[in-house]
Amino acid sequence: MAVIRSDRPLDWRQIAAVAAGEPLKLSPEASARIAAAHVLVEQIVERGIRAYGVNTGVGALCDVIVSPSEQRALSRNILMSHAVGVGAPLGVAETRAIIAAAVNNFAHGHSGIRLAVAERLVALLDADCLPEVPAFGSVGYLSHMAHIALVCIGEGHARHHGERISGRAALQRLGLEPLVLEAKEGLSLINGTPCVTGLAALALARAERLLDWTDAVAAMSFENLHGQLAAFDPESLALRVSDGLNLVGARMRGALADSGILAAVVGQRTQDPLSMRTIPHVHGAARDVLSATAQVVNRELASITDNPIVAGTPEEPRVYSQAHAVGASIALAMDSLATAIAQVAAMAERRLDRLVNPLVSGLPAFLAEPGGTCSGFMIAQYTAASLVAQNRRLAMPASLDGGITSGLQEDHLCHATPAALKALEIVDNAGRIVAIELLAAAQAYDLQTGDMPRAPYTDSLWRSVRRVVPTYRDDRPLAEDMAIAFRMIADSAPPLLPNPGKMRPVTAGPAGEAAYAPLDPTLHLTAGAHDAAANEQQSAA
Repeated sequence: MAVIRSDRPLDWRQIAAVAAGEPLKLSPEASARIAAAHVLVEQIVERGIRAYGVNTGVGALCDVIVSPSEQRALSRNILMSHAVGVGAPLGVAETRAIIAAAVNNFAHGHSGIRLAVAERLVALLDADCLPEVPAFGSVGYLSHMAHIALVCIGEGHARHHGERISGRAALQRLGLEPLVLEAKEGLSLINGTPCVTGLAALALARAERLLDWTDAVAAMSFENLHGQLAAFDPESLALRVSDGLNLVGARMRGALADSGILAAVVGQRTQDPLSMRTIPHVHGAARDVLSATAQVVNRELASITDNPIVAGTPEEPRVYSQAHAVGASIALAMDSLATAIAQVAAMAERRLDRLVNPLVSGLPAFLAEPGGTCSGFMIAQYTAASLVAQNRRLAMPASLDGGITSGLQEDHLCHATPAALKALEIVDNAGRIVAIELLAAAQAYDLQTGDMPRAPYTDSLWRSVRRVVPTYRDDRPLAEDMAIAFRMIADSAPPLLPNPGKMRPVTAGPAGEAAYAPLDPTLHLTAGAHDAAANEQQSAA
């Protein structure tokens, strides 16, 4: 279904949908706003009203006047000089997300580009003919958007159906001519915060899905390690004010409802280790951060982030050559999200260690076949520990990096786009850690003694894993299994959870601790707004 930029700005979920392949359309009202803003730029040029990057140079050259005859050259030259990205190109989803956020920003009607420029970006999305955008080299937003804009004028490179082609060849394939940019259009194409907002929307979507998986996998580990269900008692959790904490507690009750394994051990311990009993507290805190970050990203998408901004009427055009393009708030939000996901992943590695450690698991050492010739998951835990350490390094705040550029004109930098890029990397690393925990938890079920049944939900997860990955016996490279499990987590949602909103005790231990089961197992709860229930059911299958 097409995502339509109408009178309302796009939100982060809509940006993520375009990133995933949905088409983007401009409503007639949005198109009219874009065109009206270009009229303002024409009037600013005609009247000689000083406007940064329209009739002046940029950066430290902001006081150098550019004549009308040079303004086309200025727009083109801005793209050429700002296309300084280095490193491997961004992925398809990342590039689509940035373009969608840029079009959203233009549709506010304060950028001043021609409608044809915005339509050119939409055409690239429609054809899935995407500019090649090096990932690194930006302290804010400039280089990524410059590489995208190059293709609009027939420069740079693009990828179409897997083939790398020149920007000119890309336009020819689409039956389009290179654009000749007018006044301000070069600056508008590289300016503002669409780069970080696009990447941030993608980080939110991936983090939300990861947190759903992390809850589900944590339930498997908790059951394997014979945890005490009192940790998820709703009356106890309600004493701490946190929407995320209480949601995760409800999800854990739903995932572990009717667990024969846990019913048999109620009351055997006063409390479990922190990596088990604080699942609602740590996962819930991350969900609270996710919610707060989503609000920041949506506010950013609703904001005009150009420099300069054009406003007013054709009779009285106004220009604001100030600082709305600075992404301090979203940089701080991305740093916060990155830290939250890193912490969740670190605790997942601790549960994984408990699963493979015979001193605490009650299971065969390293979940391996007996006899000493098999290592099982011994070294997979090393990989998880390595990724936790890498996340710890990445979680250092980019927003504090600072720096000075452009001859002291830009003497405070927020590093918003780098903050989003490292948040995406942390989410990927976290997904790999949780994937290893998923495999280990499935293996632990295979090695459990006794005949007590798993919870129906965790049993369905175990069966999902075993449909694609058999029990591990040191008979194949474990990295291949880990890659399969990571793709499960990255590409699909976990099975729907039973609704744990109203629970009834099914058994109690000597201290009165209760295990819970749902009153109505036909109801369902999802923590995030996943694409559709059909997709959820397909993932479970």
